[in-house]
Amino acid sequence: MTEIKRIESGQRMSQAVIAGNTVWLAGQVAEPGKPAADQTRSILAQIDTLLKKAGTDKTKIVSAQIWLADMADFAAMNEVWDAWVPQGHAPARATGESKLATPDYKVEIIITAVL
Repeated sequence: MTEIKRIESGQRMSQAVIAGNTVWLAGQVAEPGKPAADQTRSILAQIDTLLKKAGTDKTKIVSAQIWLADMADFAAMNEVWDAWVPQGHAPARATGESKLATPDYKVEIIITAVL
């Protein structure tokens, strides 16, 4: 039977779940009200921290889903993202526009990685 490990688990959700060799992160958001680039930078730092707690790192990310409240922020988010992703380790990725939990959130990123 596969052991399941939960990281930063609460009543509603866990920030990360490990099952087998796979790590799923909850959707990560940043301090509301900041520009999209700043929110992206903060989210990516949170992802680094959660991946470290799970025993892996950003070179092992296999998939990323990015939600933007407004596609007008696509270039600003990509500038930060492109500087963060290690050369030769770009994951499969999808980016879309969606209404987020609060209008002050501009970016939400969901990651799947392996150990």
